[in-house]
Amino acid sequence: DLPLGIHIEDTTMQPTLVLNIKPDMLLYREESFGPVCTVQRFSSIEEGIALANDSEFGLSSAVFSQNISQALEVAKQIDSGICHINGATVHDEAQMPFGGTKSSGYGRFGSKASIAEFTELRWITIQTQSRHYPI
Repeated sequence: DLPLGIHIEDTTMQPTLVLNIKPDMLLYREESFGPVCTVQRFSSIEEGIALANDSEFGLSSAVFSQNISQALEVAKQIDSGICHINGATVHDEAQMPFGGTKSSGYGRFGSKASIAEFTELRWITIQTQSRHYPI
């Protein structure tokens, strides 16, 4: 259900809430980087986790709950590169690795994670003298 009164002027769209999103909708299957929030109802935590993971993308996610312990357990089961508890999904910190899972990314960048992501550790030795190997 699209809310009444969506206001689009030139290239600017006001923040929009889309209720009762369905799997056959384009917005269900594709990433949206606009000011759009989708709402989908579910009956159990397990169903909510399954819905959150029913995507080829996994850049960022959020879990909102008064029960932080339960929210943390849910966050651990969502397949995304970043999961915020009781916070917006647009939060980024320079000292933290940033990147998604599935079709939302090829590794992490930022912080020390960049070095690990874009390098491959190798060990090379040079033997300059004879070595005695015990038999």
